[in-house]
Amino acid sequence: MLVGREGNFTGRGRFSSADGCHVLSRYLPVNGPRCLDRLQSRAYVSQFSADGSLFVAGFQKSQIRIYDVERGWKVQKNILAKSLKWTITDTSLSPDQHFLVYSSLSPVVHIVNVRSAASESIANITEIHDGLDFSVDDYDDDDYDALGIFSVKFSTDGKELVAASSDNSIYVYDLESKRPSLRIPAHKSDVNTVCFADETGHLLFSGSDDHLCKVWDRRCFGTRGKAAGVLIGHLEGITFIDSRGDGRYFISNGKDQTTKLWDIRMMSSNTPYTRRPRDTDFDYRWMDYPTHARALKHPHDQSLATYRGHNVLRTLIRCYFSPAYSTGQKYIYTGSSDGSLYIYDLVTGAQVASCHGHEKPVRDCSWHPLYPMIITSSWDGVIARWEFPGSEEEPSETRGRERRPSF
Repeated sequence: MLVGREGNFTGRGRFSSADGCHVLSRYLPVNGPRCLDRLQSRAYVSQFSADGSLFVAGFQKSQIRIYDVERGWKVQKNILAKSLKWTITDTSLSPDQHFLVYSSLSPVVHIVNVRSAASESIANITEIHDGLDFSVDDYDDDDYDALGIFSVKFSTDGKELVAASSDNSIYVYDLESKRPSLRIPAHKSDVNTVCFADETGHLLFSGSDDHLCKVWDRRCFGTRGKAAGVLIGHLEGITFIDSRGDGRYFISNGKDQTTKLWDIRMMSSNTPYTRRPRDTDFDYRWMDYPTHARALKHPHDQSLATYRGHNVLRTLIRCYFSPAYSTGQKYIYTGSSDGSLYIYDLVTGAQVASCHGHEKPVRDCSWHPLYPMIITSSWDGVIARWEFPGSEEEPSETRGRERRPSF
């Protein structure tokens, strides 16, 4: 590769993007953990900004911290959330990184200006946290109180929000008109996760406790509540979905203790809702998954691949594709209720690395978009960093080193 670059075989005088991914993807960020922050509160969500310059972490006891990654992880803004119910369920940065939205088990999502001068943002005391009400006009008081938001995401253009809710629906919120522009009665149980399929914003992916993944096309949404397609394969509820960004592939974490890879070209237009082979007494919040159930498979599984080894218990564990820039999305990675992070090869399904260090479930994790670095956030209140040290050691082709140091 070096000889090819020196000889300018590509005609560009540098490595191609594919060559860069080929090298960088071998350097897995599995060395650690290094404690970045610790609070006396469960960490529920944490994500890098699109360019990796900022990192957002949300905790159960109303606190959100925004760290400046390029300035030694200094806390740029400390936000005290407003009208919190139970916990902060999700956060999302706007594409221009000027605004942050945060949700809880409430119909109102709040928005904060993160570029303001104040480093302390206490809701409606030091700064105004505008409330965005996702409830619709025909809601009565009982419906309003029961509505909670599990997942919220900005669109690529920053003009809309999409949210997954406890009333079995998906909402699209227009930020210019400051009102919901669309409500889709999408599933037969809680919708735990929703995301945009690609940059266009036309396609949506959703996952629910009814164990179904659904695809929604807003361009041909003629029949209210009619999905463009349904994908079945999980035996239990779905906790999280991450899109590959190409409008075709996505992955999902399920309470059946698996992550699955999907291709929307495999979806069915009219899949009946069928009872799945499972233990009706199982509740992932406080029970272990039955051993015999781990071997079960859905008779009509439409997924491309299934990844096993991590645990999806206690909370809505999240999973992601690895970054396109540094790895070519060669891997998927996920938190786990056993306090670990797991990395799988996307194609072979092999577990290539695992990082152990937290004492409680790792609910969320985030791989830096440019560097070999992963941040894990756990119910033990710790935000931890895992990275490749940058030594001259030849990276392993198989499995990363596993260590369990104390913080």
